Amino acid sequence: MEKEREKALEAAISYIEKQFGKGSIMRLGEKEALLDVKAIPTGALSLDIALGIGGIPRGRITEIFGLEASGKTTLALSIVAQAQKEGGVAAFIDAEHALDPVYAQKIGVDTENLLISQPDTGEQALEVAESLVRSGAVDVIVIDSVAALVPKAELEGDMGDTHVGLQARLMSQALRKLTGVVSKSNTALIFINQVRKTIGPAFMGGGGETTTGGMALKFYASVRLDIKKIGTMRDKTGQILGIRSKVKVVKNKLAPPFREAEFDIIYGQGISHEGCLVDLGLQYNLITKSGSWFSYGDVRLGQGRDNAIQYLKEHPEIAQELETKIREKAGLLRSKEKETEDAVS
Repeated sequence: MEKEREKALEAAISYIEKQFGKGSIMRLGEKEALLDVKAIPTGALSLDIALGIGGIPRGRITEIFGLEASGKTTLALSIVAQAQKEGGVAAFIDAEHALDPVYAQKIGVDTENLLISQPDTGEQALEVAESLVRSGAVDVIVIDSVAALVPKAELEGDMGDTHVGLQARLMSQALRKLTGVVSKSNTALIFINQVRKTIGPAFMGGGGETTTGGMALKFYASVRLDIKKIGTMRDKTGQILGIRSKVKVVKNKLAPPFREAEFDIIYGQGISHEGCLVDLGLQYNLITKSGSWFSYGDVRLGQGRDNAIQYLKEHPEIAQELETKIREKAGLLRSKEKETEDAVS
């Protein structure tokens, strides 16, 4: 009886694969990708650790949302820059028509090879994204932003016309198609989203915050990142240098959620990698602080956090050694056996 059931199951699997292609059904233990999801670093080591897999997952949808000037686009461009550094291809769908190529270049994006599309309608933006994912040749696609994905019917209507739920329907329909396509690819699809105040009295759920574009993206995204500005960075003269941002991983289907990460965003430079190293070094007891002095082992990094960051910038070999130790402590470094297996395969 057991053998007959096994035969029937194998026949059913064989039929499904014949009908819908190899990989359309499988035993969970057979698909390594689910157990060892590949990721693109974010450029902020603290966030890579909070995400649990070392960055933004490939083959999944990620949503980055937050208030204005909280660092959403900077974080997305940082991910693009990291993908390009690894030899990948990146695309930026600029629905807001607001991308600054000069700023993107300053934070490490190779703008010469960045694919950019400035669509006229929401439908066009999502169709461009689908075509790029299906090509299998793009590593990361950023859509900036969901709020700017205006349905064609709304654009063709008159000012003052009411279009209830049009954008939500567009997003729901598009994500139903995109999710399956993305999951079979090696592409990380990132949606940048804005936050709005909810209308109504507090006892009915009003007065809070919600993201635009309906509920679909909340369900289809594997990772959701809530980014907030928590402080302003100034120099000794009071000149503003940048902001301090905090990211909460509010949803994560690949690792434990609700972890948080903080990092500095320096204007004109992007996310401060050395700032992350100092903060994490202290957290993992690799850097010690005595009074205002920061030390790494026998090496005195400097008096004050800013001087310690500057020291790591000027001594990249020490910064690299510290980063490796942090990755080991955080469990982000894979075993040599695993790396050898991947190299052979």
